[in-house]
Amino acid sequence: MNKCKNGLFFILPALIGTFIFIIIPIFCSFALSFADWDLLSEIKFVGFDNYRAVLSEKEFLQILFNTLVYAVSTTLFSVLIPLFIASALNTKIRGSEVFKTVYFLPFITPAVVIAIVWSWIFDPNIGAVNTLFRTHLNWLFDTRLAMPVLIFVSVWKLIGYNVVLFLTGFASINPDIYEASKIDGAGSREIFTEITLPLLKPTIFFVTLVTTISCFQVFDLIYVMTSGGPENATNIIVYSIYKYAFEYFDIGKSCALAYILFFIVLLLAILQRKFAK
Repeated sequence: MNKCKNGLFFILPALIGTFIFIIIPIFCSFALSFADWDLLSEIKFVGFDNYRAVLSEKEFLQILFNTLVYAVSTTLFSVLIPLFIASALNTKIRGSEVFKTVYFLPFITPAVVIAIVWSWIFDPNIGAVNTLFRTHLNWLFDTRLAMPVLIFVSVWKLIGYNVVLFLTGFASINPDIYEASKIDGAGSREIFTEITLPLLKPTIFFVTLVTTISCFQVFDLIYVMTSGGPENATNIIVYSIYKYAFEYFDIGKSCALAYILFFIVLLLAILQRKFAK
């Protein structure tokens, strides 16, 4: 009994912080999604008007499409590329520890710093990309190029973290299985497709789910690099939530859009779980 009390005493600060900064805001934001409030005037209950207004906005379908394109593309590349990199590093190639450090550095670098540096690199006038390839492209100011650039930068940032997760998954596989398969005459391709991938399914599911959720929550890169432009080409749901709240001062619509995003992510998580089974 005393041990339980001692344990509760040590986790009490975390519980208080979770309750104040997570639990209470969740319920408050859900309540505000049914209200009309501009941060100054009196809160007015409007029912589902905010949800109807957000869903009927002419830009909503484009924002939803941008969000899905960004999330699906980034997740796909952020899972496949780290998987093959981790597979190569798992073979104990020379200098693998150095490669692990290099790959992980982008993930621990603040997103704002990354966004500023890559904005310079893709600058149409002084950017290294145009200088190196002798092109004259407006990478972040072209409706056709801005989203691919954001996807590229996001994948570059996520690779290191996912590589570490996959290496952990590889470490959990019994090496005796590989030895037995080699004795039976299995080649590298058969070992990877018939042994490694099936045994990595839990890790692949976890990495895919975490990456998908993080992609739907991206804000820093878009805020610094494109501000949702040009012509809403990179405007996604999270950035629209910010605009509704702190540019239009429409807290009700902002919260409504946040919960629309919540249900989209929840639906995708359920689908991913069923697909994984």
